Amino acid sequence: MKTTKKTVLVLDCGTQSVRASIIDSDGNILKIIKSKYGEPYFSINPGWCEQYPDYYLDKIFECTKKLRSEEPELMDNVSAMTITCFRDSAALLDENFNVVRPTILWLDQRKARLDEKLSFIQKAAFFIVGMSDTIKYNRQRTAAHWIKENEPENWKKIKYYVPLTTYFNLKLTGEFKESSSNCTGHYPLNYRKGKWYGNRALKGSIFGIKKSQLPPLIKPGRVLGFITPEIAEATGIKCGLPLMASGSDKSCESLGNGCLDLDELSISYGTACTIEVTSKKYHEPETFLPGYIACYQGAYNLDVQVYRGYWMLTWFAKEFAPEAIDEAAIEHMSVEEIMNKKLLEIKPGSEGLITQPYWGPGLKRPLAKGSVIGFNDYHTKYHLYRSIIEGIAFELRNGYDSIRKRTKKKPSYVVISGGGAASDAICQITADIFGVEARKVQTTETSSLGAAMSLFIAIGEYKTPREAKEHMIRYVKKYTPIKENVEEYNKLYKNVYKKIYPRLSKVYRYLSNYTAK
Repeated sequence: MKTTKKTVLVLDCGTQSVRASIIDSDGNILKIIKSKYGEPYFSINPGWCEQYPDYYLDKIFECTKKLRSEEPELMDNVSAMTITCFRDSAALLDENFNVVRPTILWLDQRKARLDEKLSFIQKAAFFIVGMSDTIKYNRQRTAAHWIKENEPENWKKIKYYVPLTTYFNLKLTGEFKESSSNCTGHYPLNYRKGKWYGNRALKGSIFGIKKSQLPPLIKPGRVLGFITPEIAEATGIKCGLPLMASGSDKSCESLGNGCLDLDELSISYGTACTIEVTSKKYHEPETFLPGYIACYQGAYNLDVQVYRGYWMLTWFAKEFAPEAIDEAAIEHMSVEEIMNKKLLEIKPGSEGLITQPYWGPGLKRPLAKGSVIGFNDYHTKYHLYRSIIEGIAFELRNGYDSIRKRTKKKPSYVVISGGGAASDAICQITADIFGVEARKVQTTETSSLGAAMSLFIAIGEYKTPREAKEHMIRYVKKYTPIKENVEEYNKLYKNVYKKIYPRLSKVYRYLSNYTAK
């Protein structure tokens, strides 16, 4: 294939698959190779999710070699490359940069005992600002603490505690560096400044990771390194190609959705669901939840996440609709596509069945549990299915309310990406719940598209993110909110959904202690 446009290579490492894409400066994906994981993770114990970093690297190499064999001319002509990856999953390396143990993925549910105690001053400071539970939950969910307590011999070997992409960068270029936009998660990063906290810093010390264990940081858009001759031979990527810093998958998705300002909402309906806006000024979307560094310089992503987001739809099908799984196999469709056919048969509001989707509690409400209220004898499993979808959208709206309090900006529209964006019904539900127009861009590969946009900004093809958006993004479908549906959802959101957590918070606390026994 020939093209007169500049092109870049994007490696996109997701929770379920790896994609290698060649994308031009008009936002066209000229060629994409996907490799789905046979086993996204393995579980030694219930709730554990682990995978070896080299498993992902092997999949990346598989994709790039296939790109080389199918499109050698395109591979020869790319101007630069980048890697974007899922968040909050560390590679654990020894002094020789060898992997000590598998990565504990962001999906993992284990918690540390917290044998390493906070000082009196730390406890007092967090208590005063009402963040004791949040800090405790954050520390429990930091893999470093769990490894220290349960695998002390491994912890002694771990010289470097780094994002997965740092390991990929090292293998591809021989350089040990990381983008400050790729350190989203349980890392001691001062997001406002884009620098690691010192070991004694109040916020940084809660993670139990020493500054010496972390990689040197560079800004998005800077060069991480160049493809080595050995890697060129092994992968089909041309020797000397610059590997440039971009950002995490969600940050790239926001850019790929064309959401550059506070009134442009980016929603990702994936395994985890997020709502994100982009700000030129640093804000915390919720107390103690940082604004993350965007995949291009001069911006921050304000992000609220539903951790077990559209994972819940897979869970629902497995537990309540096995016939949909069988039908999907026969029709060569996803289970969600089969289930989504039933969505329009159920009225907005699921006839009073309301789901609060805390199957995986968030940072602001670490003790919360999932709940469903309003059951009646006329409700079916399809009511519950729609209620879960509505509940996730309600919770994202709830998260956006927190962001809006800080930014004082009303939404103009929402752009939807991820697996849920494939369903017109889900997009319409989202437009109705938020009360603004919903949009979709020209591709489902918005993370890869956003990473490509960050590259074209970095190499000077476009001077600004907005110029890149003008050339590379096309909104191909729009969903206008339906007035009567908006009114129904507003009533349910204000009079029911917003009141569930305050009424049940003490019950959730008891249940959290009960299930911890």
